[in-house]
Amino acid sequence: MLVIPAIDLKDGRCVRLRQGDMAAETVYSDDVPAVARQWQQGGAALIHVVDLNGAVDGEPRNLPQIETIIRTVSVKVQVGGGIRSIETVRRYLGTGVARVVLGTAALTDRSFLEKACQEFPRQILLGLDARDGKVAVKGWTSVSETNAIDLLKELTDYSLGAVIYTDIARDGMLGGPNLAALREVVELSSFPVIASGGISRVEDLRAVQALGPRVEGAIVGKALYDGKLDYRAAVAALREA
Repeated sequence: MLVIPAIDLKDGRCVRLRQGDMAAETVYSDDVPAVARQWQQGGAALIHVVDLNGAVDGEPRNLPQIETIIRTVSVKVQVGGGIRSIETVRRYLGTGVARVVLGTAALTDRSFLEKACQEFPRQILLGLDARDGKVAVKGWTSVSETNAIDLLKELTDYSLGAVIYTDIARDGMLGGPNLAALREVVELSSFPVIASGGISRVEDLRAVQALGPRVEGAIVGKALYDGKLDYRAAVAALREA
């Protein structure tokens, strides 16, 4: 199972939010390429990048920083946040991004999601962000009436590369992942699953890994930046499990 470091971008800087609240940020670095290099040097095979401004505004806002990350590291990079058009998908994948994450668009613009999956099979990831089981959209600023599991079922036949499940209430709180919800997603998903939200200890990673071979990885952010989880030690611990 991959341990996937997260780089969340807001106003060109690497930050972390609490439960997706744009007003509750902690700035970790102004040198975004250096952060990406740090994770590559630590052994990461994949880096997860989110354009937080883009997620709220509906279009890329930190594209220069993301393009710099792509030029800086040789490992795979996946990007989400504000990707609401096929032109944006093409631009990201054309710059060397390995995979893009669609969240809001999966709920509000099914024809776009379908076109993206047809044009770029397995390079489109579903960002399944849930608050109390309901799908959140527009950078988590709005919660729909759609049940996350129902949306996942509706997309079974799409050529998605994976589904990233985030429990918003756990995000940035270091309280552990929502294993019950993750288990349900893993059992119902026809795609590989990536866990996100609340992971702060090696024990959390092992618990996610124990959900089965369909789990591709776990995204970790705040715990790494706060020094509560050592990246190399975490990867080594999972290899020993």
